[in-house]
Amino acid sequence: MLDAALQSLICSEPTTMLFTMHLLPLNGIVYPRTLLFTGAMVCNAAKQQHAPSLAPTPGKATILALGHAFPQQLVMQDYVVDGFMKNTNCDDPELKEKLTRLCKTTTVKTRYVVMSDEILKTYPELAQEGLPTMKQRLDISNAAVTQMATDASLSCIKSWGGDLSSITHLVYVSSSEARFPGGDLHLARALGLSPDVRRVMLAFTGCSGGVAGLRVAKALAESSPPGARVLLATSETTVVGFRPPSPDRPYDLVGVALFGDGAGAAVVGVDPAPGETPLFELHAAVQRFLPGTEKTIEGRLTEEGIKFQLGRELPHLIEAHVEDFCRKLMAERGGAAAGEEGGIEMGYEDMFWAVHPGGPAILTKMEGRLGLGGEKLRASRDALRDFGNASSNTIVYVLENMVEETRRRRKAKAAAAAAEEEDGDGDDCEWGMILAFGPGITFEGILARNLQVPGRARLN
Repeated sequence: MLDAALQSLICSEPTTMLFTMHLLPLNGIVYPRTLLFTGAMVCNAAKQQHAPSLAPTPGKATILALGHAFPQQLVMQDYVVDGFMKNTNCDDPELKEKLTRLCKTTTVKTRYVVMSDEILKTYPELAQEGLPTMKQRLDISNAAVTQMATDASLSCIKSWGGDLSSITHLVYVSSSEARFPGGDLHLARALGLSPDVRRVMLAFTGCSGGVAGLRVAKALAESSPPGARVLLATSETTVVGFRPPSPDRPYDLVGVALFGDGAGAAVVGVDPAPGETPLFELHAAVQRFLPGTEKTIEGRLTEEGIKFQLGRELPHLIEAHVEDFCRKLMAERGGAAAGEEGGIEMGYEDMFWAVHPGGPAILTKMEGRLGLGGEKLRASRDALRDFGNASSNTIVYVLENMVEETRRRRKAKAAAAAAEEEDGDGDDCEWGMILAFGPGITFEGILARNLQVPGRARLN
């Protein structure tokens, strides 16, 4: 029974469990030390193309650039079990066997983490049970999330092509720090933003935080004077909740097998100026919590770090309610999706899907519930494979994957047209969903347009 519960949690919302534990990148797991890895390759590729085939809607918020950053420790999933057990001085064969199965189930291949040899040598108490270590954890985490958010933001701004002085608003998302002033101020200062920049911080929103941040950025951009540009930054690390395994907490092993660290960023604004490349247009944005489920994902700050409780019913709740949530989201903007022709019923197969990958099982359950083909969630599965579940950041990585895939298809279509051949490289959907799930249980969703598709995909 317990094994089945552990497997079911692979599809669980990792918001508070994000902090509960993480593998240690030691003993052959970690690649040689490198600089912090940042990137905006996806968006740069998009900017090298000709103008998008779909014109943005006046007054509607668009994502103008995306960026990311990762800490220096690259972890290979094949080495997780032996390294984690050795570095936490655990020789329990049953726990090792469970972790081995979970690592195979997650579909994760690589992740980046903040935790390192140096950190454990400096703070060996982090790997010991029951010691008061919250101060040490926050000292590490606060600095790490600010650095990653700074680098992700700079890579995003470089891709955007604008100037820091043009950033009028900052939305900062993190569930990995606890301090005031908050990380929004530390990030604004690190970037050299104007003291007059309007800041918003979303804390402890967990895995739904990235989409929540986009919702807030959209509202700010659309309600501000012309020319406003909103920088969204997300940054997460599992250091705050790392702990050794225990037979009393078998669910902790899910986090060891699944979660990663990193940062993401986006620039959002309305009415793109010459030189800006609109990627996604943000239409209806909806948030909903499920009454009576607030204890399904519950985390508490303690002297030892974050402790959590995670209900086995979580994946079933998401599966049971996701279709109704999607219908509500589409109903909010049916006319726009139909070209203002009086509403339309969108077929799920005719849409793109940018879904936060809480785990492989949750994606599989969504495919079954919504009748999606296997390729519809490719961008989410690829992000999970390459980066693990990085909480609020992961939706940025999913969107980057979608931009790159659209660019690839666009290039293939152009080549096929030049050769007078038929291109059979899949569909390009104009309209789609950006979705995530967090504590509450909270559903976050945005109905969006992919402005980079090579042609209008009419929805049925």
